[in-house]
This record gives sequence, C-alpha cells and structure tokens, in this order.
Amino acid sequence: RLTRPSGFESFSTMKLPLLCLGLAVLAAAVPHQMVTERTILERGQRLGVAHGWVLEKKAAADDMVHLSIALKHRNREQLEALFWAVSDPKNQKYGQHLSLHQLGELIAPTHETLELVRSWLQSAGIQRSAATINREFLAFSATVAQAEELLETQFGVYSHSQLGLKVLRSEAPYSVPAHISEVIDFVAGVHRFPSASPPKVQSSGQNHILATPGTLRKRYNLTSSDIGSAPDNIQAVAQFLGQHYSPLDLDEFFLEFALGFKHSHGVAKVVGPNHIPSGVEASLDIEYIMSLGANIPTWFWSTGGETAGQEPFLQWMQDVANATLAPYLFSVSYGDDEDSLSVEYMQRVNEEFQKAGVRGMSILFASGDSGAGCSQNNTFAPSFPASSPFVTSVGGTMFSGDSEITNYISGGGFSNVFAAPAYQGDAVGHFFNTSKKLPPSTMYNATGRAYPDVSALSNGFMVVCDLVPLPGVAGTSAASPTFAGIVGLLNDRRLLAKKAPLGFLNPLLYSNPQALFDVDSYCTAGCGENHFCAVAGWDACTGLGTPNFPDLAKVVDALP
Repeated sequence: RLTRPSGFESFSTMKLPLLCLGLAVLAAAVPHQMVTERTILERGQRLGVAHGWVLEKKAAADDMVHLSIALKHRNREQLEALFWAVSDPKNQKYGQHLSLHQLGELIAPTHETLELVRSWLQSAGIQRSAATINREFLAFSATVAQAEELLETQFGVYSHSQLGLKVLRSEAPYSVPAHISEVIDFVAGVHRFPSASPPKVQSSGQNHILATPGTLRKRYNLTSSDIGSAPDNIQAVAQFLGQHYSPLDLDEFFLEFALGFKHSHGVAKVVGPNHIPSGVEASLDIEYIMSLGANIPTWFWSTGGETAGQEPFLQWMQDVANATLAPYLFSVSYGDDEDSLSVEYMQRVNEEFQKAGVRGMSILFASGDSGAGCSQNNTFAPSFPASSPFVTSVGGTMFSGDSEITNYISGGGFSNVFAAPAYQGDAVGHFFNTSKKLPPSTMYNATGRAYPDVSALSNGFMVVCDLVPLPGVAGTSAASPTFAGIVGLLNDRRLLAKKAPLGFLNPLLYSNPQALFDVDSYCTAGCGENHFCAVAGWDACTGLGTPNFPDLAKVVDALP
C-alpha cells in the first residue's frame, strides 16, 4: 500500500504545539486525494508494450478512455462450491443450474458497494456509469485527465498495424484509494493490450486428407440422423478484434462441403459487430461448429475491442454475465501467456467461468498453437484461459493414415498459477507414471492444472472465406469448434429428454475416458528437444483424446 504524504516521522522530535501547527499547514496545502492511503492493484501484471504494439504519443488530456471496474463478488467460496456440485454427475445437485437472477442473489455486490464506487468516480468528475444486471461490473467513460487523476497513472496512445487498431493504455502501475481496493478486483482497460496472437490459423500444404464436414463426421461416428432438433438449444462461437463471417461464405461452404446431412441455412443470431471482409478464423469457427453441431441454432458473438480502453475478451465475459438469455455452449479461440497477466485478473476471469458453469454453460477454449510454449528463461509457457481449471481446453490432432496422432502445434502443459483440480488427479498421475521421457522438472510445474482436456482434428481444414475455398487451414482454432459441435449434439439429447444442459464438462469427461478415442503417439513442440509426448490415457498433447459420438451419447443419456 502507498500512504501519502510521507515524512511525518521527521516531526517526532518537535514539541506538540509546533507539531500541530505544522500538520495543520501541511493539511491545508495538500489536496485531499493526495493524503488518502492508496493501494496498487494488479502488482503481478506484466507492464510495458505488448508485441506488435507501438507507442505513438502521450494521450491528450481530453482524449476519452473507456474503462470497466470489476467489483468483488460476494460469497466467492459458495460460488465455487456450487459450481463443482452442479458439474459433478455424482453429486445430487448435478444439473441444478441457476438463472441469472438466482445467481445474482448469491454473488452480486451490494447496492451500498456499488454506490461507494460510484461516489469515488463522481469525486473525479465522472458522473455517468453503467452497471451490469448483477452489479459485478461498472463501465464508464472519462477523459484521460480524469482517469489519470483517478488512478494516479499515465496513458499513452498505442497502435497495431496488423490489427489496424489504436488503444489507450498505461505502462505504469495504477492505484486506487485503500477503501476502494477492498471492494474491487481491478480496473479493466488500463493494462493488457488486445491479444494480437490468438491461436493461429495456419495454412498447411502437407495434408493428404482434407478435413471437411463429411470427413470429420465420419471420423467421429456421426450419422446423417445425428443432428439437432431441440428448439431451445443454442451454441455459439466467440470472436474478437474484427474477426467476422460472411453469410455468403457460409452458404457457399454448405453448398460445396456440407453434404449428406441436414443443417441450418444461416446463423440464428449475431451479437455485436459483423461486417466485411470476413476473416479466416471466424469463417472456420462458424462453418465447423454448424457442421458438427448440425441443425442447432447458432449464434455468432462478436466483440470488437475497437474503442480505446476496451479489453475485448473481458468485455465478452461481461456481456455474457449480463445476458438473461445466453447460449448453452461457447467455442473460443483466444489466449495469452499466463505470465503476462496478473493473478487478480486470472482469478476473476475464473470466477466468471464459474458463474457460466453454474448457469449451465459449457465453455471450450482452443489450447493454443505453440505446443508447450517456450519462455525467455527456457521454461515452458502455459496459455490462459486454456490453463483455467474451469474451462474445457481442446488440443489438436492430425491424420496419419486412418488414425489420429498428435499435431505438434497442440498447446499443452501445466499451469504455473492454478493447482491441478481433483477431477484430473488420477489421469495426470498415470501420465507421469507411464511417460518414458519427461522434460527436466525445472521447466514446468508438475502440480499445476494440466491441459488440454480433450482434442480433435486440427489440420487440413477446408474453409470458405471471401467466397474462396482455402484448403489446408490448421490450428487448434479448428479443433475447438469441431469438438464443440459434438457437445452441442449431446446437449440436444439432454434438452429433448427435458433434462438440463451439460454445463461444465470436465468432471464428466474425466470419469468417462472410454468414450473418447485415445491418441497415444507423437509429440508437441516445446523448448528445443524438450517437449511432451503422447501416451496411452491422458497426456499433455491431446488430453483424454478425440470424441466418439455414439459412446459419448450413451454416457450422456444415462445421466440424471
């Protein structure tokens, strides 16, 4: 904590009347906000300019910055306990999800807390702010001068030529009054540049088998009758930073490649911006979640991140938290290195995942395209949110003949922040006991949350973008919507049987590894010759394996 002003100790030898006179003069000369005890937030956040971003200039005093305050949830321990209960098929509360209103009764900050934070904003001349339904986020716009006074930091204007974006950010720490720090987690939009390197969509010319809807449906044992029919089912892809899709591309893709099964002829709903030109990643995601999760109403949820100060990933989480009606399933291709983020930020994002799970949502993340990753100090670099214990992380495979092997780019490893959850203890223990060769123990945290959880094909995908067929698209960005579409079909069976959606998947998956195709060969990339290799059972390359729809359906049909 910071306390201002300092130097009071130098008065200790003075006589009391003179001391009181000195304090009175000092108090009159120093503005109130300078004597308030302050606390630096997000001390662990990596400061400085992220790769690809360039400082153009210092922000002008009258530039506008858009920020969001994450107010601390009430009953955090009860939230996590409920998350595990409704997600565990062995628990009596399995599937007993909450509505947004019911969730708010458990975790929403009090009205008094919200007004306290608003009063702090008003003291800096910021009169208008907007809270989410459950009061967990408070968004506001301010001039740079107001924001710098409020947070005691400095903002600059930064640009990214590849993304075509400009944002206002601070490379310096920021602080808030101590009494405010007790009721908020962080202020979004001060640090963290929009990620310019989500899991990559790469072009590969080394494929003998192209991945098309027909190829994937055959590999994962889907028949023409395995399509959605529950009218209340919803699946979605989340997109960021100008990744958009074209309905014309989707029509062309279905016309050319979605043959032999019934499918929807368009996206059911677009949330957020969507305009031309279309992006390869967005096209890939929407084309394949709608091909595997065929005939299921599908939303395209887009968060631009195009306003100065906005963090697109966190904005998406806020929007989901504020939606009374939201999809039961999201596929997301987005990530950052764990060590680039503050623990406070990641812990709060984890709470947002818990809230989603308590509401019955399944959230799948591509595990990344850098294998185990490699940091500057020659240790592995886990990726977040793929390393979160509260999401399902999807790695990548590729064809070798008629079978699947590890795709060397498949992101996987062990978190340096989060401990291994109980649901994967036995599976990860088996991996350590059966691996013939492991990297040096100094390169990774063997007790950390292990990922990925599952995998799917991630190489040789045929995608239509700007009405051009692109063969050979690769990346775990392809695996996540592929696996997600199959989860959408499993949800469909639940809803038709008048049961709850699956929600958080991992306890179910780890207790039924026999329902997946095991992938036990080849290795991922890492640091030089040090990497992880696939073994029988769970491994840090492909997780539990790839989906076998009939066996997964049997497991799901037997659930309460």
